[in-house]
Amino acid sequence: MHLFAPLELAGITLKNRIAVSPMCQYSAEDGHPTDWHLVHLGSRAVGGASLVVAEATAVEASGRISPEDTGLWLDSQAEAWAKITRFVREQGAVAGVQLAHAGRKASTAAPWNGGGPLAPEAGGFQPIVAPSALAFDQGWLVPQALAPADIDGVVQAFARAAERALAAGFELVEIHAAHGYLLHEFLSPLANRRVDEYGGSFDNRVRIVRRVVEAVRCVWPARLPLSLRLSATDWLEGGWDLEQSVELVSLLRPEGVTIVDCSSGGVVPRVQIPTGPGYQTAFASEIRRRTSVPTAAVGFIVGAEQADHVIRSGQADLVFLARELLRDPYFPRRAARALGLKLEPPKQYARAW
Repeated sequence: MHLFAPLELAGITLKNRIAVSPMCQYSAEDGHPTDWHLVHLGSRAVGGASLVVAEATAVEASGRISPEDTGLWLDSQAEAWAKITRFVREQGAVAGVQLAHAGRKASTAAPWNGGGPLAPEAGGFQPIVAPSALAFDQGWLVPQALAPADIDGVVQAFARAAERALAAGFELVEIHAAHGYLLHEFLSPLANRRVDEYGGSFDNRVRIVRRVVEAVRCVWPARLPLSLRLSATDWLEGGWDLEQSVELVSLLRPEGVTIVDCSSGGVVPRVQIPTGPGYQTAFASEIRRRTSVPTAAVGFIVGAEQADHVIRSGQADLVFLARELLRDPYFPRRAARALGLKLEPPKQYARAW
């Protein structure tokens, strides 16, 4: 294996092991992607990435991180995505989308507008929901604790969004259960204080994630991959950790999860995280080794040799790049050249390569 070896996931083949990590652009209009998304995602497909995953895309309007987030709760949003997925496919890349619900971290301003909690009178939305009525931080909106019937609604919202993703032309969906958003909030004892069948024990806390995976797999074809983004640890004693991550992934393998996108943190603020180059790849490596489920590594992967080493050493099957691909959409082509290879360019760019 190496960075530019093909990768088979379910019934599709990625042409290399470089993927565009989902990155919020805060540029949607009523949940509909715009020309910005076409250029942002399309240029990275032109740049040579094998998989281009669209940002955290809300399954419900109230589940958006910000009012400018994309969504798939309306058929018209799927229609708007279709032009983008078509262009990505035309460049030889696979179009993916991350399905998400922000939970208690919903209703915030875009980063360039401060990024803090956004009250309804300032353009935010209510109610926001969570496993328990615990605000993310001081000064943040207090969510409503979801009733069991409301949890049923969330599960179905993920399934309906997956149906729309399929209609829009996406070939991979990723369920977002990381970074302190709704599904991660259920997993972590730091955010989940419930005493019913969705709280307390490990089996109860993972119940909603298992239900979401099952519901999405019922409408998402077996020939197409299903990814799960997981915060492998909360980096805090008493929180979600690597052992629980391994146990959850082991449960989800027979339920249809194709690959696990391994990240960390986000469920509570001001946690000391030992960041550095490749600081999360060990999670991908350990989950892969102990579950035999393919994994994706993410987190400060910035160089060709570094990314290639992650693959060659068997730490992960895929690398997700974020900031590096914001800086350079053509990183895959530059990486190939650095490793003594060449990616065939689009005919329009052939004279330059």
